[in-house]
Amino acid sequence: MDASKIKKGLGRGLSSLIGETKAEKSTNKVLIGDLIRNKYQPRKTFDPENLVELTNSIKERGVIQPIIVRQSEQQKNKYEIIAGERRWLAAQKAGLHEVPVVVTEADDLKSLEFAIVENVQRHDLNAIEEAQGYQKLISEFSYDQEKVSKFIGKSRSHVTNCLRLLSLPQDVIKLIENNKLTQGHAKVLVGLENALFIARKIIDKKLSVRQAESLVKIFKSKKLRKSQSKDPNLSQLELSITEKLGLNVLIKNKKNNSGSIIFNYKDLEQLNKIIEVIKANY
Repeated sequence: MDASKIKKGLGRGLSSLIGETKAEKSTNKVLIGDLIRNKYQPRKTFDPENLVELTNSIKERGVIQPIIVRQSEQQKNKYEIIAGERRWLAAQKAGLHEVPVVVTEADDLKSLEFAIVENVQRHDLNAIEEAQGYQKLISEFSYDQEKVSKFIGKSRSHVTNCLRLLSLPQDVIKLIENNKLTQGHAKVLVGLENALFIARKIIDKKLSVRQAESLVKIFKSKKLRKSQSKDPNLSQLELSITEKLGLNVLIKNKKNNSGSIIFNYKDLEQLNKIIEVIKANY
């Protein structure tokens, strides 16, 4: 896709995106059972309270806004939801047998664009879901961060910061997905070795983002002082072993000259390398 042809998805809204596809002008009604989830839906969780509210509204007034769908490639006579999955779920809970839809022709890229625009516009995605949506545009559809930025109508730095969250440990990512950590809190944890430990401190102490930033600075300064006070001979020895083995090495030496040597390995191949070196020399 030519970058010059990309418009700001959020600025245009869903109606404009629909205008770029071939859509049936009339609104049809289809059986709820004939609809299936969008395989590119970035949203994984739905707020239970909001879903109950929408269900009650649908019981009273029905589904006012049609669900946007496309013909399913995998299942004949089925339609894949492009936008409106929450309405579909609520309609099921409300006991409806059929719902209004607008059928459109959309490829996988357009389907993902619809889903991202709908959810980001309504602030329905948590930070990880948003980042995963952007990552799919990049990894599966050859977007770069600049193209993503132009499409969603947000700054390049916003996209970059979102994507960086995916580098956090899985346990921290789960805390974000469960809304226990905000995106602001999560940003200060990126790149930290003790990210999960600090994340739990933030939650336990109910720290603001500013307080979390101060906590991270304290830990970083302590680590810096610790590294600066280390015996330079030990540091040189660590560097020498690291260069020979290609592995990170940590030497801890106590005042009585007892201590430990820690070899950090990332996979079984590196572990076997350590074992082979030890066996060959001892």
